[in-house]
Amino acid sequence: MKSIKQVKNIKGKVVLVRVDFNVPIKDGKIEDPFRIKKALPTIDFLHKKGAKIILITHLGKDGSASLEPVIKSFFKISKYKKSEISFFENVRKFPGEEKNDPTFTRKLASLGDVYVNDAFSVSHRAHASVVGIPKYLPSYAGFQLEAEIKNLSKALNPKHPFLFILGGAKFSTKMPLIKKYLKLADYCFIGGALLNDFLKAKGYEVGKSLIDNSNYGIEKILKNKKLILPVDVVVKSSGKLINKGVTEVLKDEIILDIGSESIKMIEPYIKKSKLILWNGPLGKYEAGGGGATKKVLKFVAKSKAESIIGGGDTVELISEMKMEKDFSFVSTGGGATLDFLANGTLPGIKALENSKK
Repeated sequence: MKSIKQVKNIKGKVVLVRVDFNVPIKDGKIEDPFRIKKALPTIDFLHKKGAKIILITHLGKDGSASLEPVIKSFFKISKYKKSEISFFENVRKFPGEEKNDPTFTRKLASLGDVYVNDAFSVSHRAHASVVGIPKYLPSYAGFQLEAEIKNLSKALNPKHPFLFILGGAKFSTKMPLIKKYLKLADYCFIGGALLNDFLKAKGYEVGKSLIDNSNYGIEKILKNKKLILPVDVVVKSSGKLINKGVTEVLKDEIILDIGSESIKMIEPYIKKSKLILWNGPLGKYEAGGGGATKKVLKFVAKSKAESIIGGGDTVELISEMKMEKDFSFVSTGGGATLDFLANGTLPGIKALENSKK
């Protein structure tokens, strides 16, 4: 895989840069420009080399969203003039993007002379703008893509003691990680909606909490001595948030977060770890269950461990708390981070490695 540091003679050439500016927007305003800021070093480097830059991104799932708020935010943050950087349309507006249609891919490739992928967070998708274009143009990895690979790879050959913290939902995508990191890590702490399935498998009441009823063989995992499960939770009961033991949840209650004793319980593990990998929040913060994630983030920030944090919701909290610089690395990826940690590569990375140009 070639780095953009190896790019030669691109003055006056058109460079297509795949970025991921699929950022949270509320009432027409960007809530968290984290991903936009992370793409700037690559854009700045190419601009200084005299390249003509066309940015390609998607916004939303179906391509119907207007890029206007993103474009407006980009020029405000980057300080570029509109005459200096161009934007392609919301790429998911075209059916050929998600289908990786060769005709659409060739159309995209014909717009430029060189291709750069700096969109790690979408590199798990085998889409035209991610895996298709490298077949037709000289292709390079942007600085953020390189940083993601370098830092996340540390978890594949880790320092010890190694603590893995996993939260969020989507059990089906996270189960391979639990199995893999119970082998690689020294301790594996489970929070978020994932915890509900573990508590249910232990025979505890989880009330109306979010669960995934599929059979993932949790009973076998529960026997693993590296697994650390919270001992108490925060539930919503009659409109109030109450801290109670994991055996005390009632049928009409919803688990929203891990409890105060569980927060204390994880602190010693954080203190003695040399590497901490964390993906996904420990509670449903948009419903009032963000307390534990914030407290544990502060523990990790104060620790001497190398810390790698990923997952869109967790990163939003880090941005809100203005704590990004307190961790060794904060990933821009959600699903891409999970896939890379599970498989050690992604379709977008393979496409750059196999680029013939």
